[in-house]
Amino acid sequence: MTIKGVLFDFSGTLFRVESATDWLRAALDARGQRLDAAELTRCAQGLEAAGALPGGSSPQRMPDELSELWRTRDMSGERHRAAYTGLARQVELPDEGLYDALYDRHMSPDAWSPYPDAAGVLGALREHGLAVAVVSNIGWDLRPVFRAHGLDPLVDAYVLSYEHGVQKPDARLFGTACEALGLNPREVLMVGDDRRADGGAAALGSAVHFVDHLPVHRRPEGLLPVLDRAGLARPSPGSAAPR
Repeated sequence: MTIKGVLFDFSGTLFRVESATDWLRAALDARGQRLDAAELTRCAQGLEAAGALPGGSSPQRMPDELSELWRTRDMSGERHRAAYTGLARQVELPDEGLYDALYDRHMSPDAWSPYPDAAGVLGALREHGLAVAVVSNIGWDLRPVFRAHGLDPLVDAYVLSYEHGVQKPDARLFGTACEALGLNPREVLMVGDDRRADGGAAALGSAVHFVDHLPVHRRPEGLLPVLDRAGLARPSPGSAAPR
């Protein structure tokens, strides 16, 4: 069946969050605080190992008291904050207020960078009349991130787990996205970096394409195969996305 729309995951697919060190440094700066280099490194490495940065590394060890909360963290904003601040609290930081400050920082558009080919791919889809939705397991409103980076005009719908109380791989979230685009799931391609979560779209008959969750500089053209799957020509290098 011809692909008429594309669903995209957010983190690790269209955008990548900043490093744990930059994340911690930004939260400290916002509070007018500083750590010496050794302490900054210790804390950042601990937070990364704990999986405390949403969109960053997975936890190396899950505390028993957080396991159930972690499993359902994307079903509400409250659960999402509690899960990630709970993980952050596994690391001793010099100020109790930093735990919430870190969570708040990760929601800032400045904490996120689009992959280099995101605008070109979204623009090509728009130019050829394909509908686009963002389907994300998340606990906060990511729309400001897309607006700040100029990608919001290229997205037709946002379907966010915390707004529906359903998280991927539950097929209902993908079905809601297809309904928002007015498309049969068999006319839709799902693009994501998580084979379990994003692969849930296959239960509806949607095609699925996976990308690697890599730092931005290491994945300059990871989204271009989406255009191949949709039967579209790739944009020429340096071309601007249509608005």
